[in-house]
Amino acid sequence: QVQLVESGGGLVQAGGSLRLSCAASGRTFSTFAVGWFHQAPGKEREFVAGINWSGGSTYYADSVKGRFTISRDNAKNTVYLQMNSLKPEDTAVYYCAADQQPVGDYDVFPTQADEYDYWGQGTQVTVSS
Repeated sequence: QVQLVESGGGLVQAGGSLRLSCAASGRTFSTFAVGWFHQAPGKEREFVAGINWSGGSTYYADSVKGRFTISRDNAKNTVYLQMNSLKPEDTAVYYCAADQQPVGDYDVFPTQADEYDYWGQGTQVTVSS
């Protein structure tokens, strides 16, 4: 089992920044890939960014490329999502999720919610115009 807890959400004006954290406990977190997803009211949960077990590979949705940065510190069992130049359309609940990475690496990094086994409770991000 892996337990995930997100923090760092809040209310920010358009153009501002937030840094989300995803703290993990339980099994060896450094063997898990992590994804950040967001879900706006009435919409499906969408992939935002992902990072492999070592932090050597990162992946982003087109809508956040150049604005968001995902990173991880395995010594602290924590994954971060730095969000800059925030837009009102970024408003959503943000979730982190973990997937046991296969030996070697993924052929295709998982970007669908049902590919992840462990989820946090989410943190609200609200961007005002």
